[in-house]
Amino acid sequence: MADDSAFLAGQFDPPSLLAFVAVEIALSVGFLRLVDGAGQVSFAGRTFLGRDLDFGVLAGLEPVTDGMGDQTPALNIGINPPTPDAAAILGGEDMQGRSVLLWVGTLNTFTGAVTPDPVLVFTGEVDQGVLNVGLGSRRLDLSCVSIWERLFDDAQGVRLSNAYHQSAWPGELGFEYVTAVQRQLPWGSDTPRPAVVSDALKLRL
Repeated sequence: MADDSAFLAGQFDPPSLLAFVAVEIALSVGFLRLVDGAGQVSFAGRTFLGRDLDFGVLAGLEPVTDGMGDQTPALNIGINPPTPDAAAILGGEDMQGRSVLLWVGTLNTFTGAVTPDPVLVFTGEVDQGVLNVGLGSRRLDLSCVSIWERLFDDAQGVRLSNAYHQSAWPGELGFEYVTAVQRQLPWGSDTPRPAVVSDALKLRL
C-alpha cells in the first residue's frame, strides 16, 4: 500500500488532474462498468460510464474495510437502478460470486486522458444484494467480499452420503445402501489406530 499511496499522492500535485473511482461488476451476460460522476473514462481496454442506460448510476461507495480474524476485506457498492427489472437482476441470487473490481485513478481535466495507470484496490466477488425502496428512490446495496474469502471455504455439505456422492458423480451407486457411515479420525498419528487394543498395550500406554 505504501507504493500505491506514493503513486496517488504524486498524481494529485498538478491542478489539472481529477480523481475518479471505477467499478466493474460481472453480469450473467457481459459486465457493468460504472465511474463516479458524469462522463466516461477508458483504460485497460475498458470503458466506464457515469450512467448505464440499463442499470443506472453509482449511488455511493463505502471504503474498503480490512478483515480481522476470520473476516476478509469487504466493500459495499450502492447503485440506483432505473427500473425494478434492473434491481431484480442486480439483486438476484445468481449474482452471488460474480467478480467485482475497483480502481482508483486520475484523469487530465483538459484532455480527458486517464493518467497511467489506475490502481486496482479491490478484487473480490458479490456476496449479497439488498434493495432499499423509498418515496421516489430506489437503491441497491451490493455487499462484496475479497477474493480471499475463498480461503475460509470449509467444504460444508461434503459428506460420506449417497446424496452428496450422487451430486458429485451422478449414477455412481456406491453409497446407495450404505447407512450410518462414520469416519475414524486417528489421534497423534497419520495412520489409523487399531480397532482393538490389548490389555498389555493399554498398560504400556
